[in-house]
Amino acid sequence: MANAVSRRSFARLFALGGSAALFSDPAWAAQTAAAPALTPGGASAGEAFWTSVRAQFVMPPDLAVMNAANLCPSSRAVLDTLTRETRGVDLDPSPNNRARLYPEKEKTREALARFLRVTPDEIIITRNTSESNNLVSSGLDLKAGDEVIVHEDNHPSNLNAWREKAKRFGFTVITVPQVNPHPGVAHYLDAYARAITPRTKVITFTHVSSTVGDLMPAAELCALARERGVLSLVDGAQSFGLLDVDLWAIRPDFYSGSAHKWPCGARECGVLYVNKTAQDRLWPSIYSAYPGAVGFSRTFEGFGQRDEATMIALSAALKFQTTVGRVEIETRARSLATQLLEGLRRIPGMQVWTSFDARRRAAVVSFAPGTLNAPKLATALYERDRIAITTRGGSDRPGLRVSPHFYNTPAEVDRLLTALSRYASGASQL
Repeated sequence: MANAVSRRSFARLFALGGSAALFSDPAWAAQTAAAPALTPGGASAGEAFWTSVRAQFVMPPDLAVMNAANLCPSSRAVLDTLTRETRGVDLDPSPNNRARLYPEKEKTREALARFLRVTPDEIIITRNTSESNNLVSSGLDLKAGDEVIVHEDNHPSNLNAWREKAKRFGFTVITVPQVNPHPGVAHYLDAYARAITPRTKVITFTHVSSTVGDLMPAAELCALARERGVLSLVDGAQSFGLLDVDLWAIRPDFYSGSAHKWPCGARECGVLYVNKTAQDRLWPSIYSAYPGAVGFSRTFEGFGQRDEATMIALSAALKFQTTVGRVEIETRARSLATQLLEGLRRIPGMQVWTSFDARRRAAVVSFAPGTLNAPKLATALYERDRIAITTRGGSDRPGLRVSPHFYNTPAEVDRLLTALSRYASGASQL
C-alpha cells in the first residue's frame, strides 16, 4: 500500500485534471455511456439475451462482422478496463503508481488458469499465439536425428517456424497431410500413430484450423503422444474463447492462444500453457526483467517492459465470457455456423470446403463462391451490405471465410445468405 497512489490522492488528481479530459473523450463517452445490462435468464431467454450480449459491443448495429478467426471486437468491459488502466499509467507513470499493476497481472494469470482449468503455475502471459508457439519451437532442445511431426494445415507460426528452425538445428520435420473434407478422428489418429518413430520428440497440430475450421481430436492425439513418450503442442488460436476448452481433460504439454480472437480481449496479449511435467524441457528464449510471480513464470516470463493494461483487460474479457456462459458461447457460435452451412447448400454454385458434420468443425466456414470473384464479392458485401468477412487466396481451398461468434445473430447470417444469393443469381453486379 505504501508504494501505491492512495484513492484519496488519485481522486484529487482526477478532480484537478477533469474527468472528461483525463479518462474519456466525447466520442468514447457517447459510445460507451449507454451499455445495457444483460437480459436475465441467460441463453434460456432466447434472442432477447443474445441481443443484450450484442449491445455489450460498440460496433454499429447495422455492421455485421463475422471474422472472429482473425480479429474480434473487444467488449465494452474490456475497452473500459483498457482505457482506465492505460490512462491511469499515463496520468502517473511513476514506479509507485505502476507497482499496483503487477498484482493485477497476476490476477489475470489466475483467471486464465481457471478459464483453462489448470494452475497459475503453468500459465505464461505472452503477446499472442504466434509468440507462444515460437517460444516452444525455439525453447526445446532439439538436434540432428530428432523428429517433429506437424499437421500440414497448421498456422505458419506452428508450421513454417518448425521448418525454418529445422534448417538451423538439424532436426527433421515430418508432415501429416490434411484431407478435405475432414476425414474424421480415426484417420488422424492413425496418421499420427504411423508417423511416430523412436526419434519423434514432438507432435503438434492446430486445434481448429484457421483455413476451413477442421476440428482436430486434441485429447486423443495428446493421449497418443503421452503413450509414446512424445511432447504435444496444441495451437489453440481458434479454440481459446470459442470452445469450452478443458486442458485438464486434454492434457497437452503446451497450449497456445490469443486474446484478440475469440476471447474478445485486447490486442497483443496471449497465453502459453506449459504442463508442469514439461517445464524442465523448455528453455527460455528471452532473458530480461519483470518476470511473473508464480511457478514457471518466475523463470520463463522475463520479457522486459510490458503493457499491463492489455493483460488486465484480458481478465475482464474472460470474466465477461464466463458471465455469458462458456458452453452457451460455444453452442451459439456453432449454431450460427450450422445455419450458414445449411444456407450455402441452397445457393447454386457454392463449393463448401468446411465439413457439414458438426463433430468435425466448430465455427469457421470456408467456401468458394462459384464463378464470382471472391475479393470483389467480399468488398461488395462490406461496402454495400455492411457485412464484413474475409477472403482466402492461393490454391489451397480459396474463396471466402466466415467465422461468426456469440455477438452475431441469426438475422445477420440470413443477411449474408440473402446477399450471396443475390450476387450469385446476377441480381446484383460486382
